[in-house]
Amino acid sequence: MGRKLSLDGAEYEVADLSDQAKTILISLNFANTRIQELTNLQALHQRAKKSYIESIKKEMLSSKAGLVLNDE
Repeated sequence: MGRKLSLDGAEYEVADLSDQAKTILISLNFANTRIQELTNLQALHQRAKKSYIESIKKEMLSSKAGLVLNDE
């Protein structure tokens, strides 16, 4: 039993696809992988952004209060 492709509720054996369909499937898999990578990268950047915002808040608070609030 080989790999199957599910499309619009029907299943197809990948081995039975035409060469052109297999090439398109490779491109589809590449696109899906790239989308996931970019989604992960976006989440990483969002997390970094939140960290930078917290850091600047701490910096502004410490400069107003004259206190050093570093976590280091």
